Amino acid sequence: MPEVVFPLDSSKKFTDQEKVGHNRWHYAIPPAVTVRPGDTFRVHCREWFDGAIVNDDSADDILNAPLKTVHTLSGPIAVEGAKPGDLLIVDIVDVGPLPQEDTGPLAGQGWGYTGIFAKQNGGSFLTDQFPDAYKAVWDFHGHTATSRHMPHVSFTGMIHPGLMGTAPSKDLLGTWNAREAALIATDPDRVPPLALPPEPEYAILGSLTGDAFAAAAAEGARTAPPRENGGNQDIKNLTRGTRVFYPVFVDGANLSVGDLHFSQGDGEITFCGGIEMGGFIDLHVDVIDGGMETYGVSENAIFLPGGDVGPRYEQFVAFSGTSVTLDGEQRYLDSHLAYQRACLHAIDYLTKFGYSPEQAFLLLGAAPVEGRFSGVVDIPNSCATIYIPTSIFDFDVTPGKDGPTRIDPGIGAPHSAA
Repeated sequence: MPEVVFPLDSSKKFTDQEKVGHNRWHYAIPPAVTVRPGDTFRVHCREWFDGAIVNDDSADDILNAPLKTVHTLSGPIAVEGAKPGDLLIVDIVDVGPLPQEDTGPLAGQGWGYTGIFAKQNGGSFLTDQFPDAYKAVWDFHGHTATSRHMPHVSFTGMIHPGLMGTAPSKDLLGTWNAREAALIATDPDRVPPLALPPEPEYAILGSLTGDAFAAAAAEGARTAPPRENGGNQDIKNLTRGTRVFYPVFVDGANLSVGDLHFSQGDGEITFCGGIEMGGFIDLHVDVIDGGMETYGVSENAIFLPGGDVGPRYEQFVAFSGTSVTLDGEQRYLDSHLAYQRACLHAIDYLTKFGYSPEQAFLLLGAAPVEGRFSGVVDIPNSCATIYIPTSIFDFDVTPGKDGPTRIDPGIGAPHSAA
């Protein structure tokens, strides 16, 4: 096993650990540990809500999820010699749930969860159709996930970090805050909000204290969206065997990682859409001097997906959508809307077999479904598609002359209304 450079004790809260991570992006957060180019090391990661979500049959914890506290990131990890303009090479050597902990109160100890967030608390990709909070708990059996809230389904997890990235420079952080503030100003009372401004309350900033902490908390960027540094990209293919090339904006690069998922569908459409968990990740790092200019990577990571890891599916039932609203309004090449419509068509289809719409929605967020932008040039309609592997069901989910098989949906997905 590689050396654990960022250990976490499952019995302690995120802020009570030997090394304290962070939940905001800021250039001034000191590195918690330093490694060298060529090193391989292990990092422990907390579940993104630090244990606020529990293994039960209620969705009250999702309804009241403390969004100001996320994400609980492990790091920053400085890489000796890395400097602005370089590319940081990060190899994902291994990643998994909390090692040797098959049961326990924390997600990652033999279980994980998926949540549909309430519209008043973050919302989801389909928040107008699903405005309330729902939850599904998934049990881990080796690499397989099953759920009492989603019967007749099992699949192999493609375990990955939802969030990994390098620290922003002072100028880049200022760019983020300015452009996101301008967006918020276009509709400041929108629910859910258009963006999340800096929020000092519940900010965790590593070893910063005093005035330095206060200054960073006032301008530190929230970790919810992906940005030029990587961040919360939620790319399910960033799994074992993947090599990522991150742009470096500060001395040492200051890499951070967290938000591990046991599995996820493309888009993480329920917002808390992957199967959330705590766990470990083994990384190998190296540096390409001046790599940003050499390869034209001025922003956003490039990556080589892991080739031989994860489930291999050959048969799918796929659904398409176009950029027309539910009210029949034509939109111009709106691929976001087209993917929403494809997802809604898939949900409508799965309800014919006995699942509730909420169960179907949770499934699309958690299972390794594939989402694609299939046509983006044929005005006025974009076409997006979503592919569901048929083998994750223990019954035939394809259309036939005899009609759909009706299954027992079990206890269903726990629901909590605001």
